[in-house]
Amino acid sequence: MASILDGNRQFHIQTLPEEVGRYVVLPGDPGRVPKIAALLDDAKQVAYNREFNVYTGYLDGEMVTVCSTGIGGPSAAIAVEELVKCGADTFIRVGTCGGMHLKVWGGDLIIAGSAIRCEGTTKDYLPDGYPAAADYTVIKALAESADELSADENGKRYHVGVVHSKDSFYGQVEPERSGVASYLLPRWESFEKCGCLASEMECAAVFAVGQVLDVRCGAVLTAIWNMQRSQLDLPDTMTNDSSRAIKCAVEAIRKMIADDRKKKSRRDDG
Repeated sequence: MASILDGNRQFHIQTLPEEVGRYVVLPGDPGRVPKIAALLDDAKQVAYNREFNVYTGYLDGEMVTVCSTGIGGPSAAIAVEELVKCGADTFIRVGTCGGMHLKVWGGDLIIAGSAIRCEGTTKDYLPDGYPAAADYTVIKALAESADELSADENGKRYHVGVVHSKDSFYGQVEPERSGVASYLLPRWESFEKCGCLASEMECAAVFAVGQVLDVRCGAVLTAIWNMQRSQLDLPDTMTNDSSRAIKCAVEAIRKMIADDRKKKSRRDDG
């Protein structure tokens, strides 16, 4: 029986397997893709369809792809699904978030170890109560990269921990307007009390697809500001500069390339 998935190129991201590397950086914004690709060698655009802008280049001789996912879990899940079909097995989401924990200031990096599933996409991947978790090897590489960046940048901060993934941006920033404000507001307070670092929109979906398909996923986010600090009239900073998170992701991939090569060499020698 004929299917919309029968074509040579992936249905949504419009890539062929030979155009996609094993390692992938996943920004949300299509406009951020060329900026990330500029850090690779010989990077070229291989596809652009809908929200999916795709470039592939080389890092230390290994093919690396950059693919935008748009906003939210559904399109992020599609991107990971189709990139895996093209042979990718290691993903780092690079995005932005709003700080929740008072220790987070605008400009801090957030490395997501897991994501609270307050969205709809992961219901089609994980059973209720099952966590959306990042892969430890990706978390480790990102933390090591962030450590090195902090040393070079006079101690700029990063945090590792839980983030909150949602479908409604305005359900976070203006929850009192919602018809279910009585549900949203106390839940938000409980997440703060439990130490959730920040809120964003794609990590849970990326992690859930990675867990189901048995591929490695992680995320590094730039906190653009902290709404809780602002509401309490505490000092804060605001930024739209994602360059530090991008550097962190690319250097983490460099570390994983080197580590994967060492593991392969040991297997081949064994």
